[in-house]
Amino acid sequence: MHPLISTEDLAAALAGASPPVVVDVRWRLGGPPGRQDYEVGHVPGAFYLDLDGDLSAAPGAGGRHPLPEPGDLQRVLRSAGVREGHPVVAYDGGDGSVAARLWWLLRWAGHEEVAVLDGGFAAWVAGGRPVSAEQHRPEPGDVVVRPGGMPVLDADEAAALARDGVLLDARAAQRYRGETEPVDPRAGHIPGALNAPSAEHVDGAGRWLGADALAERFRAIGVRPDAAVGAYCGSGVTASSVVLALEVAGVTSAERPAGLYAGSWSHWCVDPAREVTTGPHP
Repeated sequence: MHPLISTEDLAAALAGASPPVVVDVRWRLGGPPGRQDYEVGHVPGAFYLDLDGDLSAAPGAGGRHPLPEPGDLQRVLRSAGVREGHPVVAYDGGDGSVAARLWWLLRWAGHEEVAVLDGGFAAWVAGGRPVSAEQHRPEPGDVVVRPGGMPVLDADEAAALARDGVLLDARAAQRYRGETEPVDPRAGHIPGALNAPSAEHVDGAGRWLGADALAERFRAIGVRPDAAVGAYCGSGVTASSVVLALEVAGVTSAERPAGLYAGSWSHWCVDPAREVTTGPHP
C-alpha cells in the first residue's frame, strides 16, 4: 500500500464492498483536544485516537511521546476496528505529521496496509466530501502487534548515524539552530544532524510534495543515496513524517526504511553528558 492516499481514492474505497478503517488523529500541541474537532465533524465512519493517550506511553525517561507498549497499542488498535490484513487510513488536521505517527506505529507493529490521507481533513472538506458527527463504534479488530517492522534508534545509534550516515532533524530551523526551545530544557541539535523541517515536505495547502520534489529536497539537504538514514524531532512524532517522506521520495523503501530515534530531542537533551550543537551547521 502506498504511504499516501488521495481524498478521491479514499472516497471510492469507502463506497466499496470492504471499506478501510479510517482513524482521525487530529491533535494540537497545547490543545484544545482534537477530540473536540472530531465530535463537530469527521470523515464518515472514522474513529478517533488521541496522540497522548492512545498512541504514546506516558512521558518520562523515554521522552515526551515514548512508543506505547505493544500490548497497549494492540488494545487501542483493536478498539478502532483494525483487523489483520485490512487497510487503514489515518488523517489529521495539519501537515500530516500526527497521521504519520499512526502510519509508522502500524508499520512498526507489522501491519503494512496503512496510508496517510494526503491533505488531511482540510483536503477532504475542500473536496466537498461528506462530513459526519456520528460517533462511530466499530466491531473490535483482531490485529496482532508484532514490534520490529520499522527500525528504532536509541541515543547511541542516533549519534553514530549522525556521524557515519545521515540523521535528519525534523524540527523548525529556529529550534535546530538553538535560537528558541519552547518545550525542552536545552536548545540545539544532535551533533552532525542535518535540518529537514517536516513542515516543508508539504505545500501551502498541506498536501504532500510529489516524489520528484521530495527527492530533490532531500538531495539538497544532503541525503546521500549510499548512506544509512534516520530521523528525529522534538518527541518522535513529526520525525515519522520524515520517514514517510523519504519512502515517498524513493530514498528508502518499505523493505529498507529509515530509522526513527523515538525518544528524539526530548530524550537526548535531558542527559547532560550528551553533546549539543547550536547554529546552522551540523
